[in-house]
Amino acid sequence: MFLEQTIKRNPELIKASFELHQSGQIGPDSYVIDVDTFLENASFMLKEAKEKKIRLFFMLKQAGRNPYLAGKLMELGYEGAVVVDYKEARVMMDHRIPIANAGHLVQIPTAQVEEMVAYRPQMITVYSEEKISQIHHAAKKLGLLQDIILRVTSDSDVIYSGQTAGFPLDTLKDLAERVKTQYPSVRIAGVTSFPCFLYEENAHDLIPTVNMDTVKQAAVILKESGLPVTVLNTPSASCTYTLKKIKELGGNCAEPGHGLTGTTPMHADHMLKEVPCVTYVSEISHNFKGQAYCYGGGYYRRSHVKSALVGTAFDNYTEMGVIPPSNESIDYHFGLTKEGTVGDTVVMAFRYQIFVTRSDVVLVEGLKKKKPQIVGIYDSMGKKSER
Repeated sequence: MFLEQTIKRNPELIKASFELHQSGQIGPDSYVIDVDTFLENASFMLKEAKEKKIRLFFMLKQAGRNPYLAGKLMELGYEGAVVVDYKEARVMMDHRIPIANAGHLVQIPTAQVEEMVAYRPQMITVYSEEKISQIHHAAKKLGLLQDIILRVTSDSDVIYSGQTAGFPLDTLKDLAERVKTQYPSVRIAGVTSFPCFLYEENAHDLIPTVNMDTVKQAAVILKESGLPVTVLNTPSASCTYTLKKIKELGGNCAEPGHGLTGTTPMHADHMLKEVPCVTYVSEISHNFKGQAYCYGGGYYRRSHVKSALVGTAFDNYTEMGVIPPSNESIDYHFGLTKEGTVGDTVVMAFRYQIFVTRSDVVLVEGLKKKKPQIVGIYDSMGKKSER
């Protein structure tokens, strides 16, 4: 999906991917991240956001919840992490990374609520009154006031399978009153939904979804109920290009994830500000009936993977089509459309979600100076390898 753009815009990453594997420094099933470009992308976005007065909370689950990258983003001036779930929260807490938003898209489990509140996240996303009650009791016990933001929904919203949740618009007025009277240790600071933007290939543009209107309607309802709503969080495909649309439509908060690595769907078709900076590296395992097979482990069902570079170096490769495993199968291998030499490097660039894989995450610095060096190898959950 991003291979062509990566060859054009970040050839040093492709070159390094071959060299690191051929030299034995990394194994198959490795995502290689060009940290220099990652931070450059992040800087572009942060500068634009500050000019437009949009808050940015970085999302790193797609990059393996990586604490090294989180620390670097904090050094750049980001407010903190948005943790998609409680396991990502644990990684950030263990490394003392500030949490800006917890619980979006997965709520904090009951037994962990008090610990989360004690960590002092800026806000916690909620989509059930039971969770509001739990947060209130934890905050009251700790003598704190905890800001929350409501995930809101309408019947026409886009909601992905596995993410169904939200407070319907017609329940917000009564909910606001109950929060003020029954849960005084929490404060509704804002509203959110997901996805608020989607890339449309036919339009060649990023288009706001109905969810964006729902967020704005919810903010009006809550303000009319006397609540000081200050956060209109409108995530999905957040990147420098998206920020202008967020500002125009009334949002003021975004959660860049794939934007940081130049890998939103729009980046595949357009030369946006951010440069793609992630490759997937594998190795030919064997040939069978006229096709080569390379090691898997990093497959994501929505990857849109199409092709791979196969060979021993950036100036000695063959481009082959990729045949991903079927969705009902374990990704032991990727198929390739031709036979190859066992041991050859395979380099791909596709849409990824490292936290749902069993891959290694290889962080490389120095590519801008053509002196790549590995600064750390992590597993897909953010734990540094000791090897």
